This record gives sequence, C-alpha cells and structure tokens, in this order.
Amino acid sequence: MTSAQFLEAFERLGKVSLAAREVGLHPASGYKWLIDAGIDAKKRGRARRTEYFRLRECGVTRADAARQTGLNIRTAVDWDQGIQHAANRRVYPDGRILDYNKTVTTLSDSHVRLTSAQLKPIHARFLSLLDREAIRDLSGTGMSIRSIATTLHRAPSTISREILRNRRSNLSYLPYAAHRAAAERRPRPRAGKLVEQTRLRGFVQEKLRIYWSPEQICHALIKEYPDDQEMRVVPETIYQALYLQARGGLRREVQAALRTGRTRRKPQKTDQARRPRFRDPMVMIADRPPEIEDRAIPGHWEGDLITGTMNKSAIATLVERKTRYVMLVHLPGAHTAEAVRDGLVATIATLPAHLRGSLTWDQGSEMSTHKSFTTATDMPVYFCDPASPWQRGSNENTNELLRQYFPKGTDLTVHGPEDLEHVAQELNGRPRKTLDWATPAEQFRDLLIST
Repeated sequence: MTSAQFLEAFERLGKVSLAAREVGLHPASGYKWLIDAGIDAKKRGRARRTEYFRLRECGVTRADAARQTGLNIRTAVDWDQGIQHAANRRVYPDGRILDYNKTVTTLSDSHVRLTSAQLKPIHARFLSLLDREAIRDLSGTGMSIRSIATTLHRAPSTISREILRNRRSNLSYLPYAAHRAAAERRPRPRAGKLVEQTRLRGFVQEKLRIYWSPEQICHALIKEYPDDQEMRVVPETIYQALYLQARGGLRREVQAALRTGRTRRKPQKTDQARRPRFRDPMVMIADRPPEIEDRAIPGHWEGDLITGTMNKSAIATLVERKTRYVMLVHLPGAHTAEAVRDGLVATIATLPAHLRGSLTWDQGSEMSTHKSFTTATDMPVYFCDPASPWQRGSNENTNELLRQYFPKGTDLTVHGPEDLEHVAQELNGRPRKTLDWATPAEQFRDLLIST
C-alpha cells in the first residue's frame, strides 16, 4: 500500500477515517500523509459541509446530497438536526452534550435536557419552545409584556403568567427550564379503578383467588351486574394492576393469581409475526415439495454468501443437495442484490435444464431480487426461517470447508474466477462418507451423462 492509494481514497470519500479504513491504515498515519502532501483535512471538511448545505438549499434530498459529498448518512442527519461534533462530543441544539469518552450526557449552564415528548408541539394555543425563547430574547431587550404579546400574537395575560410562573429566584427566565416545567405540569393522571378498596376490587380479587382469568372476570361482571356501570373493567386493567404490584415486590401474590405465574409481561411480537422481509412474497421452506426434502431428485441447490473483511467482499456458494457438488460464483464488485442475482443467473445458465430444480437461501438482503432470478432461470427460490442455518445444512458445512481457503477477515476480491474454480475442483474431488466414499464430481458427472 502506498500513500497514493490513501490519497485517492481520501479524495473519493472526503474523510480520513473512512479512507484509512478502506486501505487498512491507521488514521494517524493518514493525517501524516495528508500533511506531507500539503492537504488541510479540516479545511476540506468545512468545504464539504458548505457544499452539503448548498445542495440541500437547492432541493436535493438528504441521501443524494450525502452521496454527492461523500458524507455518511448518519452524519447528514446530525447536520440537518443542528447537532455539532467537537472533541469527541455531540452538542445538541437544546444544550445537551454527549461525551463519548464518559458515555454520559451533560447539560450546558443555561439549558435543561428535554425529552422528545417534551419537545413535540401539542397545540397552537400552547406556548412552544420557540415562543419561550422569543420571550426570553424580547424581555432581555427591555420590551414590555404587552409589546411581547403583540409580537407573538398572544394575550398579555399569557405572557405575564408564563414569566411569573417560571421565573427563577434571581428573576431570570430560562426558556428550556420553563418548557420542561410546563411539560411536567401537563399530565393529570387519575387513580386506576382497582387501586381503591371498592366492590369492584373485591370481586376481582375473589375471582383471581379461584384462578379465573381476567377475561372471565370481565364477562362475569356484565352478567352479575347488568345495570351497574361502576362494576365494569376490561382485562387490560386487571393485567396492569397485577403487573404493577409485581414491580412493587408482590411477586408471590401475582404468581398465585395468574395461571402462567409470570411477574413480567411477555412481548407478543415473535420472529414469525415480523414484517415481510422483501417486497416480493417469499415462499418459505415449509412449502418446499417433499422430493426436495429427502434429496431423492437431483438438481436442487442450496446457496449463501461468505464475506470478507467488514463484509466488503463476498463469494456466492452453491451446493447441489443430492451430490454435494459445489459451484462458486465470482463477485468482483459489490455484493448487492442485483450483482448476486446476475452472478447466480450466469452460473445457473451453465447447467442443463434437468439440474435446474430449485434454490434454497436464507433471508439475506442479497436475495431481495429473487423474483427476477426465478424469471430468468425458471428456478423457484425457497427461503429458510429466520436464524435457522440447519435448514441449509449442506451449504453451511461447505462454507466451513471453504474457510480453509478463504479465511475470515480477509479480502476476497483478490481471488479471481480461476482461483474459485480451482478451490471448487478440490472440494468436488474429495470422497464423501455420505456418498459412500464417492466424490461429488463423480456423482455429478453421472447426472450429466444420464440425461
């Protein structure tokens, strides 16, 4: 690696850390090479920030502006939100300072930390944070309360009450502290229906002792007290009351009241209920025909990617389920969904029609274009369940064998198509116990000449 490679990466990415990471260099060495080349990294960074905001003012989207200036999208979000980075700290517009070294958030002298809920505007009739900042600025110039109210299109009583209610002992008015105090005064919670000792609470307790479920209790209340609207409760209210007691320490009582014995609520979201992975509907492995499952018919494949350093390079692997025959797909550039699809289509095209049965893959994003792959090859794609690598056992075993040739943490782009073909031939030439000590190459050859 030479300084020219680093300088070229810096010109393209615009950031020392990104360029150093790409070429495998320590950032300190990168800064030294920039100094030797007479390049001011800080000046270049300011120019990039100016160019980014110029593009944004011209109506360019955040993603496009970040791409054109070589900026990370997360940094672009921070810039748009007014968050500044200095001395390994993040300084927020409301005065919060996040120190990465101490992993704590502190406050500036005149600001109070506000949560996102407190910052969110409620209604135009309420004073917003911008209104309170304007009150502070205008009152600091000596403007009267009536003049401030006229400027903000508010009633003078609103401005007067705001200043008197939130003024500090030293007669100073701090808008962020005032906004937080207003947000804290806003909630008016009421006691739950089962907090007080009432007939409703007694009825619920009685039924819980004999192991009735909250839903059974709610329906029993309607039957026994059809005209008494005070004797009504929904199951969620009972559950909340029980789990609130569990947080207070009454774990044994809650375990005795609920059949499950849980003292904490169990989230209902599961892997099976999560959103669809891709835009095009997936056909899951459970719907795969039985003849594929028992490996009776050849021509059905399992596939996956093995990746290199920081997932920047990859090789696609294909294993025929019946013969364990291996084919490796060269991906010289990025391993995007389109690149993987084109590589797989080109490799599958070398096979005869009777060996193009199906393809089983995991739910990696590289297979998001599976519909166009099926259209081009006439091979359906079956997807494994989340976090279930054993459903592609032959492919997972082959990937472990391939790591002997392509170790983890290495750059896989250095291996050309000839290298991949050589590795595939070596694996296909090994005798396998599962094939009665025949080789995958011999089994696959018999399939080629049989039809």
